[in-house]
Amino acid sequence: MSAWLWIIATLTVMLLLTTLLPLTRKTHWFFRVWDFPRLQQTAAGLALLALTAWQEPFSPTVTWLLLAVQLLCTAYQLWWIFPYTPLCRKEVITYSPKQRTASDHLRVMTVNVLESNRRSKTLLQTIQTERPDILIAVETDNWWMKELDDLGDLYPHVLRCPLDNLYGMLVYSVWPLEQESIEYLIEPEVPSMHFDVVMPSGRKIQMHCLHPAPPSPTENEKSVNRDAELVLVARRIKDHDGPIIIAGDLNDVAWSSTTRLFRKISGLVDPRVGRGMFNSFHAKLPFLRWPLDHLFHSQHFALKEIKRLPAFGSDHFPFLADLALLDSEAEVDNGMQPSAEDKEYADAVLKEVKAP
Repeated sequence: MSAWLWIIATLTVMLLLTTLLPLTRKTHWFFRVWDFPRLQQTAAGLALLALTAWQEPFSPTVTWLLLAVQLLCTAYQLWWIFPYTPLCRKEVITYSPKQRTASDHLRVMTVNVLESNRRSKTLLQTIQTERPDILIAVETDNWWMKELDDLGDLYPHVLRCPLDNLYGMLVYSVWPLEQESIEYLIEPEVPSMHFDVVMPSGRKIQMHCLHPAPPSPTENEKSVNRDAELVLVARRIKDHDGPIIIAGDLNDVAWSSTTRLFRKISGLVDPRVGRGMFNSFHAKLPFLRWPLDHLFHSQHFALKEIKRLPAFGSDHFPFLADLALLDSEAEVDNGMQPSAEDKEYADAVLKEVKAP
């Protein structure tokens, strides 16, 4: 048996296993981690298809069987990430003042600073250049709070929760904040922030800033706490009829079953759909990147601009979305509704963590 035969057979089995593992609802990190690298698995599947067709290391029957397995796995992975390519229909309309009127505009920037990172000057320069109206910074300790507080002239309204456990959070705003609260929804050391932004027109935007802990061998063994936080917030906001924005490092990818469940329950739309992935993590590993930092919103907005900003020493890139608050709701939705199985899973994770 040739070396190529062993290589192709082994890689095909690996591709099949990593495709099948996330199909289960199991919350252990070993199953959930394979939600993340679907772009990389798609690329690997295409490369493996080409290699198998080129080498033809088996009998015709076995070769065609391998090609069929590889093609099915690759197509399945591509199905998950396809909405985050320019080939898909845009979920959020692009703002055009000729077609829509907007009472207000809001630039929102989210950034995971990486608590141990000390290259604050680069980030501060980016903030000065981009001038977001709302800045959401996570993994912020007291050192980072002091650095970002230098922006006080730009941001008179601040909500602070610095922590040295990788879950500190700071929000800086040009516009006044009301109904501010810092909540520990699921875990006692993992905060989230909730507030209304009062825009110049007087309209209010309800915002929720999240940074749940990820499933990983070094943090939470299971994804249930992260999943429960997303479900809990989604259920809180699903009946709210005013403008809403959810933003932050969700420690989950845009295409995962959990993020999709969050969107099914909340009804929020994703401005990246039909535009691109805007992979924000890992800034230092070009071939191992996926979208961990997110912004979802209600149908009250159109998109002016969305982009990933330059690296500054963190393992995350900053992420910015420029939104127009429309005078009338856009006729768009995410096209997703929770199934009976989705509702059962949502109930189960909330019950497991004893969430209200």
